[in-house]
Amino acid sequence: MGQTFGVVLAIISSCLGGSAAAVTRYLGAGADPITLAVLRWGFGILLVLPVTLLLGAKWPPRRDWPAVALLGLAFFGLFFIFYNIALEYTTVARATLALSTLPLQTMLVGALVGVERLTVRKTLGVAIAMLGVFAALITGLGAAPAGAWRGEAIMIGAVFCMAFYNVWSRQFIVRASALGFLSVGMGAGALALIAVDAATGHLATLASFSSAQWIAGVYLGIGGGALAFILWVMALQRATPTLVANTMTVNPIAAALLATQLVGEPIPLNLVLGLVAVFAGIFIATTGATGKL
Repeated sequence: MGQTFGVVLAIISSCLGGSAAAVTRYLGAGADPITLAVLRWGFGILLVLPVTLLLGAKWPPRRDWPAVALLGLAFFGLFFIFYNIALEYTTVARATLALSTLPLQTMLVGALVGVERLTVRKTLGVAIAMLGVFAALITGLGAAPAGAWRGEAIMIGAVFCMAFYNVWSRQFIVRASALGFLSVGMGAGALALIAVDAATGHLATLASFSSAQWIAGVYLGIGGGALAFILWVMALQRATPTLVANTMTVNPIAAALLATQLVGEPIPLNLVLGLVAVFAGIFIATTGATGKL
């Protein structure tokens, strides 16, 4: 039950993350990648930190703070800068399709560092879910913008950072709490982003935001930032890194659905069939799967 509940939390988180990709693309014309990351994690930490304090969540031991902060800088800082850059070159659907390589990369990194054992069932589930994503989005590949491959290449490289975050996070979460771990990492990333953005003068672009852009920016921080990653680290606390990462295959579906409304990207005709394959893959990888913890 624990692992299954963790996967359910991760699915909800991935849906919120997918919607955040569409919102990021919508805001991309009015802000640079670092400013977009500041919006996401600046608003995010403003919600996460008070909740952590009010609930009296357990903080990481003092000896873990440097490592947790470094993970936060790598993930909430570096990863999301490259994530936002990738969305400047390609469509939401194609970028999140590249993002969905996370299960494979997490599985490989987990095996590499000895955190998880590869199993036939787990590999089969991830493969089916990945094929479902490709099937759901393949109709849009031919209409990709020129140079879109740059965005996908940047995203795939950035995902490698998230794979290590997934694998290395759990050892610190179990010694603290999901909220305590998240507050330290997200806080470190947000402070670094704000410092860089202020030093380069890009924060001034927020003054020209319209009401609609501010609403989108607040959602990016609360829904795609705080809530999505509270659920993500709670999932990592309960399930193995590969099972959690496998739910990232839901991300492109949520992203494509919202992108049709925000930026006018078309929905592939075989989206429904792709969804069936995605959830089938998640079910196969989740049920009966065990890993070396």
